[in-house]
Amino acid sequence: MTNKPRQRENYPTLVIHSTDNSFGFGYRKNNKIESDKLFIKNFNNDLCNNLINDLDKFISKEDLQKVNKISVSIGPANFNASRLIVVLARTISQQINCPLDSFSSFEIIAKRIALKNNIFTNKKSFWIYKKLKRKGFIAGKYEIRQDKKNPNDIFIQETVLPKVIEEINNKELFFEAIYEDKEDLKELLDLSNKSLSKTNLDSWQKVLPLYPISPIN
Repeated sequence: MTNKPRQRENYPTLVIHSTDNSFGFGYRKNNKIESDKLFIKNFNNDLCNNLINDLDKFISKEDLQKVNKISVSIGPANFNASRLIVVLARTISQQINCPLDSFSSFEIIAKRIALKNNIFTNKKSFWIYKKLKRKGFIAGKYEIRQDKKNPNDIFIQETVLPKVIEEINNKELFFEAIYEDKEDLKELLDLSNKSLSKTNLDSWQKVLPLYPISPIN
């Protein structure tokens, strides 16, 4: 039998994110953007230890105990960083007894790409990709959707989880994945708060790092 989560004041949300070269934390109280607190740092040689130390500096133990929801990016990004932040997020979720959910790195940047390229107006589907060092691409597909209950509420849905493809289809829209640490953390906080009621305490068990190829590619 799963224990019920204790009530936490102000519904604070904690997010953990990593890219190819950096990692970061975000914290928001009661879904109020003005309360946002962000931390961003480039990788160094001891990411494992620094990740824990930097989190300890970023958020007090008292505030961490009040966190109502944790969200983490699962990649595709730096493999080791993705693995470490997922382990960290799962551990915290278990320790403080709060839900955990996850989003791909491409899903986090999809809204920014859609706005920049007026895809919301055209309501088209599009792909986000990264070129691999050897050959091929990692790509995920995204579609503009309308909420059935509220047609004015337009959102982006990830319809194809990022995977390896051999070549880009010129008949479809493709945009290169470009990470922006600060904007990505803010978007992850937004996504986390929007899905606040859709997760449960056992959700941490399903959260795993996403990396469609081996770490050495």
